[in-house]
Amino acid sequence: MEKKEEVGKENGNSEEPMQTLSDGSICGFESLHRLLESSLSPSVFKEVSRLLTGMNCGKPLEPLPIIEIAKELSSQHDFDIQAFRFNADKELLREPRIVRVGLIQNSISLPTTAPFLDQKKAIFQKLKPIIDAAGASGVNILCLQEAWTMPFAFCTREKRWCEFAEPVDGESTQFLQSFARKYNMVIVSPILERDLKHGETMWNTAVIIGNNGNIIGKHRKNHIPRVGDFNESTYYMEGNTGHPVFETAFGKIGVNICYGRHHPLNWLAFGLNGAEIVFNPSATVGELSEPMWPIEARNAAIANSYFVGSINRVGTEVFPNPFTSGDGKPAHADFGHFYGSSHVSGPDASCTPSLSRNKDGLLISDMDLNLCRQLKDKWGFRMTARYEVYADMLSRYVKPDFEPQVISDPLLHKNHV
Repeated sequence: MEKKEEVGKENGNSEEPMQTLSDGSICGFESLHRLLESSLSPSVFKEVSRLLTGMNCGKPLEPLPIIEIAKELSSQHDFDIQAFRFNADKELLREPRIVRVGLIQNSISLPTTAPFLDQKKAIFQKLKPIIDAAGASGVNILCLQEAWTMPFAFCTREKRWCEFAEPVDGESTQFLQSFARKYNMVIVSPILERDLKHGETMWNTAVIIGNNGNIIGKHRKNHIPRVGDFNESTYYMEGNTGHPVFETAFGKIGVNICYGRHHPLNWLAFGLNGAEIVFNPSATVGELSEPMWPIEARNAAIANSYFVGSINRVGTEVFPNPFTSGDGKPAHADFGHFYGSSHVSGPDASCTPSLSRNKDGLLISDMDLNLCRQLKDKWGFRMTARYEVYADMLSRYVKPDFEPQVISDPLLHKNHV
């Protein structure tokens, strides 16, 4: 529940600083956007929103009406639901290319001490009404969060969590294929993959399910973190699928999984391959990355003239055995709080408000994909990029005898009298 009085207390004479509460809220509010909306006058909030979320075709991002059945499902199953529209300028030679995209964020359903099969089934049951809400709302492309079928156990380095790994055509894919067929919906399903054809090697993989229920393909996570508790290379290594863009019935999509968002060249490669929408399914915690979260994807959308859908899981997942990460911190049994805050960024620097920081949620966004080319024409980033300069630089950098191009002041190391 959101508590307006908390903000008044913090803005008053209390010496306590504004803080994130133990329930994952921000001073009792589910998101920064809702905190500001409650705390500021309408005119001030309008101006702050202009700076924080940008303008789409010269106007604030337009809210979309939410159908009644989706509202009912949201109320019955207690998940946040928001909807917005990204417009493009009207063109004379092309019709609008409207695609409706959905992002789902969620917490796990059972304690990590529960039997693994029960945990997995409970997550499936939790997601069913949220997927139904997306399908009933006419979502064309739906993306779930990273490793959605399981707790994000990769901090523990315990091998028993490998039991959640499954082949590309495994149980979770079969579960989602029925929704894809029912709702004529493309679904991006990030899982822990077990490659049965290559010695049961594991990968962090996004499976792309077509709107006819077919498997279009897969992409494996390119960049694996070795920071803080994120010791994921215990389970899988860097992917080997390149930067594929999947041409679906509704548009060309790429998947930049989690840690890949910190690598600008990763974003660039999906753009060079023609992506119109790039999804960033993630699992990240507040202490580590939250100040970066609203910046990186939005910058990628601007720099590469495509839409970005950012998805993060929700909640604090406590594991049976405490673990350490070689950083001097005491042993602990959880990653910290996964802060949700899923959002969509447009190529024109506009972005949606975020979903809740502490609650399951569905974010629906209509996107006119014509906006991608309109921004390419406006800014000319591709035309002015000078790729040959950077290609030469990178080709030299990867060689053992690389020498940085540094020009030193000739007087820098001379002795002065």
